[in-house]
Amino acid sequence: MFWFWIFVGPAVFLGVLALRGERRRAEFIAAGMTALLEAEIQPLPPVTLIVPVDGDMPGLAAALASLAAQDYPDFELLVVVRNSDSVPTTALPPTVKVALAGDGTEISLRQTGMRSARRRSEVLAFAEPSGTVSKFWLRALVAPLTDPGVGASTGFRWYVPDPPAFWSLMRGVWNGLIPAGSFLWPGAIATARNSLMESGVTEDFDLTRAVQASGKSIAYAPGALVACSGGCTAIEFFRRARREMALGRRHLPRLFWTGLVTHAIYCGAMVAAIVAIALGSRGAEWALVVQFGLGMLKGVNRATLAKAQLLDHKTWFDRYSWTHTFWTPLATWVWLCVLIAALFSSPSDARRDG
Repeated sequence: MFWFWIFVGPAVFLGVLALRGERRRAEFIAAGMTALLEAEIQPLPPVTLIVPVDGDMPGLAAALASLAAQDYPDFELLVVVRNSDSVPTTALPPTVKVALAGDGTEISLRQTGMRSARRRSEVLAFAEPSGTVSKFWLRALVAPLTDPGVGASTGFRWYVPDPPAFWSLMRGVWNGLIPAGSFLWPGAIATARNSLMESGVTEDFDLTRAVQASGKSIAYAPGALVACSGGCTAIEFFRRARREMALGRRHLPRLFWTGLVTHAIYCGAMVAAIVAIALGSRGAEWALVVQFGLGMLKGVNRATLAKAQLLDHKTWFDRYSWTHTFWTPLATWVWLCVLIAALFSSPSDARRDG
């Protein structure tokens, strides 16, 4: 049975450590949400919220409407487009400011937004029109910047597909395991204007490295989740997931290799337990139960925390959050497949897939 414990021992140990991390995550987000929802609104700096929009897309009007409806004392919503015909005027809220960037990349759209931001804005925030947000989203995103040790704050996405389908729900379970806060996610970023203009950096991974090199931290902002309701097919999911992990391998190698080794251990432990059970080991049955249980508890915790941050989507969570519990063991295998596929993807492949 030595071969059995080579996999199962480390898997259980890593699972227990991860569960302890989930408890700390729960305490952190609970404290952040309490301060956000119950405390009086503290003085917050003027903000320009920049949204690069590369043409019309499903859900664009709803996404921009939710961003325009922020409960924030002083902010402007700046939508950056390539030209005046690229986005229908019906999708734009009446209070929005529009900047034209001309032809160029998404980075050039952001740079245009930075140049077009009003002068009194002390913070620049960035969002993508890929989902809807709560009214307190911008307050949540900016709040961590009051800590002088924080260089930038970020949120993350949570998939609430409607109507649900297998691969749409599986994408949500897969996405829920990504360690949000380890990097700046482009759909929710806020940073001090002066530091951003001085660095001249607008690409997400470069900004992540610039913040880390400055000696400051990246803060995950409780309450800054973005609810993405779109669906996907199996091909669409694997293509996008492979692209994201390939970019992670290039720009965040330590995080990528940690994820690959960890999921290889988890999946190897499952196989080892199943083989041992087939050979008649009763202890292996309990080992498999423990492995599944630890993973499922992590899924329960993450869905519960997401529900607390996405108050407008309570009905969806009541119906479908169970997938984050019972599908977690399967999602572990999906993760391993995606990470292995990313090993054979070059940066140019990742760009083409995007």
